[in-house]
Amino acid sequence: MEAICFLTPPHQSHLQLPKHLHFQTKHNSNATATFTNPKKHNSLKTIAKISAEPALAVAPPPQNLPPPPLLKASPSSLQYEAGMVGAVPDHMVTPGPLNAMEYLTNIFSSKVYDVAYETPLELASKLSSRLGVNFWLKREDLQPVFSFKLRGAYNMMAKLPEEQLEKGVICSSAGNHAQGVALAAQKLGCNAVIAMPVTTPEIKWKSVERLGATVVLVGDSYDEAQAYAKKRAKEEGRTFVAPFDDPDVITGQGTTGMEIVRQMKGPIHAIFVPVGGGGLIAGIAAFVKRVSPEVKIIGVEPSDANAMALSLHHGKRVILDEVGGFADGVAVKVVGEETFRLCRELLDGVVLVSRDAICASIKDMFEENRSILEPAGALSLAGAEAYCKYYNLKDANVVAIASGANMNFDRLRLVTELADVGRQREAVLATFLPEERGSFKRFAEKVGPMNITEFRYRFVSDKEEALVLYSVGVHTKSDLDAMVERMESSQLRTINLTNNDLVKDHLRHLMGARSDVQNELLCRFVFPERPGALMKFLDAFSPSWNITLFHYRGQGEAGANVLVGFQIPSSEMEEFKNHANRLGFSYMEETSNYAFQLLMR
Repeated sequence: MEAICFLTPPHQSHLQLPKHLHFQTKHNSNATATFTNPKKHNSLKTIAKISAEPALAVAPPPQNLPPPPLLKASPSSLQYEAGMVGAVPDHMVTPGPLNAMEYLTNIFSSKVYDVAYETPLELASKLSSRLGVNFWLKREDLQPVFSFKLRGAYNMMAKLPEEQLEKGVICSSAGNHAQGVALAAQKLGCNAVIAMPVTTPEIKWKSVERLGATVVLVGDSYDEAQAYAKKRAKEEGRTFVAPFDDPDVITGQGTTGMEIVRQMKGPIHAIFVPVGGGGLIAGIAAFVKRVSPEVKIIGVEPSDANAMALSLHHGKRVILDEVGGFADGVAVKVVGEETFRLCRELLDGVVLVSRDAICASIKDMFEENRSILEPAGALSLAGAEAYCKYYNLKDANVVAIASGANMNFDRLRLVTELADVGRQREAVLATFLPEERGSFKRFAEKVGPMNITEFRYRFVSDKEEALVLYSVGVHTKSDLDAMVERMESSQLRTINLTNNDLVKDHLRHLMGARSDVQNELLCRFVFPERPGALMKFLDAFSPSWNITLFHYRGQGEAGANVLVGFQIPSSEMEEFKNHANRLGFSYMEETSNYAFQLLMR
């Protein structure tokens, strides 16, 4: 059975939509995409198909019962090859605050263009040439606040009654959502309070203040800032502006998908969207899957912040026991309830990418047009590239959302260190040399035409072998393999440490004489970047245990990654762990890490 409906969207001065949009509603049992042949994709039609009935059974309405506790999960419990589409949902349709057609019509009538731009959809010529596809960038980094977040915040706030606006709004955020709420409040003439963790970089909270909002720095984490904001909202009657889990916020973000469909003149194979709490991808999917169901909507998450992938994998929302902070714009422990409902129904899956790959995509964007994206802003570029390589996709249109450009300047140092590693243009190696005259020259000869970009060596008088840690520029994998073979054939044992994060974050900066410390325990802690954090740490452990190693290097993140060695008798190990757990800092043991045993023992 087919139903025909006509929608006439209101005039938008910034958006030239067709005067009448004709939708043909038809059951389509083949709407769910598969990945057996990624080259195959359907044409984008003027008449778009919208599923009138779900392919799977609709779940019964929920009973009035308290929600079950969220499943606790570790990011490491779900990992798969870069570029592979995993966590494919079951596409279960469940009731929610808005149905599919309501989201569609609300996106058409959204007021976001009072403050937001219709950002361009640009062809990335260098990426397209390298990958053999048409690689399109949706430039949300060009919004007034350098992020898409303005869309959802304004759409939600613009719908508030006048008396509610007079009471003011409040939100909690460490960056982009805060700026979106502040600018929306400025446009609407209402008072805004923004709760931000005390670890928020000065450049971010000052940007919010310049937009006229009142900034309150509270707590060491986002959770503490959010608790403060919700408490103050109740006390003062302010409206809490959610960062992602709100139908009006989702609707505002969905205008991004509406623009992509209108701007793209040819068939779209897939749209790659960064995923944190899920507001952007839920909004894009709510629109695109209703007007062009053949277009794949693929989420992209960091491998150490994969809350949506794990939630889709388990069929219910999970809470991460820890979350990586490099791509802080998507560092979310729990995805939204409504965003998960929509993603479970509409997504085609999630691609996971590494920190190195994100850094490589930041460099790609800079080389493409001299723009610098923040890590979360480059996330979908990394996912789209990995997908194209994994499925050997050619001659198709793929779209990646360049979602934000609020980069901490301090973080650029780490990005430059890891970008070439992520693009597989640099390798980190360790080689054993005989501690004898001439061995260094012999080593250099075996490196041959490879360019040494970093080298560390320290003479140790009581060792028969020297260990050197170095990096080399790589043109092709075969060049690297040939160099390692030359080393091995000359009895110079060589180990590739390129994928070891402990080496890249710490040990490459600590290279010196190895030491045999008895009862040594090595741990990586995450300190909040605020005054007094180090003293709190030392008070907990000193003078009880001897500190044998300490390395900290600021990377422009809210949490500082610190490597610490302790000398702890086995009889006191349980006591140490109790101290560490009470401290409240996230930590993991690294004593058995192969690189530590190789380079430092």
